[in-house]
Amino acid sequence: MSHVFPRHTKATLPLATRGEGIYIYDSHGKAYLDGSGGAAVSCLGHGDADVVAAIKSQLDSLEFAHTGFFTSEPAEQLAEALVANAPEGIDRVYLVSGGSEAVESALKLARQYMLEIGQPQRRRFIARRQSYHGNTLGALGTGGNMWRRAPFDPVMVSASHIAPCYEYRGRAEGETAEAYGLRVADELEAELLRLGPETVIGFLAEPVVGATAGAVPAVPGYFKRLREICDKYGVLLILDEVMCGMGRTGTFFACEQDEVRPDIVTIAKGLGAGYQPIGAMLCSGAIYEAIEQGSGFFQHGHTYLGHPVACAAAHAVVQKLTIGGMTARAATMGGYLAEALHDRFGAHPHVGDIRGRGMFRGLEFVADRDTKTPFDPAKGLAKRLKAAAMDNGLICYPMNGTLDGQSGDHVLLAPPFICTKPQIDELVDKLAISLEAVL
Repeated sequence: MSHVFPRHTKATLPLATRGEGIYIYDSHGKAYLDGSGGAAVSCLGHGDADVVAAIKSQLDSLEFAHTGFFTSEPAEQLAEALVANAPEGIDRVYLVSGGSEAVESALKLARQYMLEIGQPQRRRFIARRQSYHGNTLGALGTGGNMWRRAPFDPVMVSASHIAPCYEYRGRAEGETAEAYGLRVADELEAELLRLGPETVIGFLAEPVVGATAGAVPAVPGYFKRLREICDKYGVLLILDEVMCGMGRTGTFFACEQDEVRPDIVTIAKGLGAGYQPIGAMLCSGAIYEAIEQGSGFFQHGHTYLGHPVACAAAHAVVQKLTIGGMTARAATMGGYLAEALHDRFGAHPHVGDIRGRGMFRGLEFVADRDTKTPFDPAKGLAKRLKAAAMDNGLICYPMNGTLDGQSGDHVLLAPPFICTKPQIDELVDKLAISLEAVL
């Protein structure tokens, strides 16, 4: 009898005992190809000797020092490496223990920044429908996935939401991708004017939408227009790269491909590659300067901020992603993954869209390709696909509610960057077999 409180009380899960490369093994010796990196976490696979060595070395010298009293060498090294590879203007790194903490930190910093510069009337956030920014109350309140939000709506401070940039569903017939992007971006200005732009702190978005929509990238020009609107009204642009950042899309920061400069950006998941719990909120020098020259104190904090062992692990990961070439490999192997998915599923009668960037790909399932009609939610396609894939030795990330939190099904793929072409072929084969089993 287990005393663990699981995510699903009626699920019986296999017992993971070891990981090696792109595989996880259970207590019966069965191998599972980690086709989603857990939740887009395991970018370097399992058992990376360099990251393990960095953790062991740090444990030999210092396991913990509270940031109310000390900084540490691993924290300093990690922050320096992140800023060296960050978008223009990003100058400071606030190290936390995960993605939801990073987003909470971003929201609180954004609010305090407005207080520091004498604009206390700014109290609102705007985000997008079908976004996901974390499960703590502040992050959940800005998120736009109605299914996740519904039980907690009465106790949340909620953002308002505009349309996502979701080309497969949103672009009109005869409309260019660029025109579509400008049209949905302009919804931000309309919402600002509805609320009163002087009351809005920031706009929060994922450069490539992850779990709730299935690797949906923006069309060209969309984020540039959002940046223009934010600048016009003095609103902060906050980018959530918790899932899509850290090389996952083929560039170190996902927003590089949209040529946009955030004021605040959040990262996690691939930052620690699963070896330690860690996340970070990065902000511009201008925001930090407002705090430094104002109150001098960010009214926020967690016990495990800048944990030395987590920072040592993450610094080793960042080194591998940058000078070690693993981000470039994600771009290359991501291209092969895209080709393999299109070859296998491009003409599939129930695969409506194949999308994504780098090693971050999604397939959206439909009952009818011509009309894009989703499957009846009562069929539980995503849930059954996950079970079938596990039976076939594949870990993937199916989700339902793709369209609106209720209708639609997709699967998210985010394998480790170390994948070889034969292993990607294995992933696609197992996904195909699993999909046919549930259809």
